[in-house]
Amino acid sequence: MRKSRLKSGKYRDRGFPPYQIGASADARRPAVGDPVVSPLILVGTIDEGGTPDVAPKHMAMPLGWQNLFCFVCAPRHATYRNAVAQGAFTVSFPLPEQIVETSLAAGGRLGDSSKPSLAAVPTIPARVVDGVLVEGCYLYLECTLDRVIDDLGENSIVVGRVVAAAADERALRDPERDDADLVHELPLLGYLAPGRFTKIHDSLAFPFPVDFRY
Repeated sequence: MRKSRLKSGKYRDRGFPPYQIGASADARRPAVGDPVVSPLILVGTIDEGGTPDVAPKHMAMPLGWQNLFCFVCAPRHATYRNAVAQGAFTVSFPLPEQIVETSLAAGGRLGDSSKPSLAAVPTIPARVVDGVLVEGCYLYLECTLDRVIDDLGENSIVVGRVVAAAADERALRDPERDDADLVHELPLLGYLAPGRFTKIHDSLAFPFPVDFRY
């Protein structure tokens, strides 16, 4: 394996705390992770009063190949408390043109814990779990709570088992269609922590080794 050195001037020690990736609880603290692209999703839950809540999350992904999906949250967040209490949550994958609605889902709460900005975020009922999905997204997941992994510093991982899924037909892979065309015609929304987003509309085939096995 060829070794290389970090050239002075191109890579610098910027004095950031180690392993602090993405946004932190204190937005004023520096964060490492601007080059890391993450999906930007909208997690839907129901609060103890029966009111739907929606919040954006960017540390989220499928967990293995067994219909599990997870996202990073924190016990102090309403999303965490609602998902644990309700035992379910929904996931909506917004399109780049829905960035305003996605931002509104992160609006502040009033003294009664309500989030007025959600009035401008259109939703539709979930089909299997009790909850809502954000209208106009290209992919939807409905999950029952599988487990919660706590004590990861100030954060936790909320793991759900997917019990229902739906997708825009334009987002479905087709053997007769190149994946590059799919992403170009239906761009993806990405998040670059701690405060930028990107529109992904170009992709290339990965150069797997000839003897690579999945």
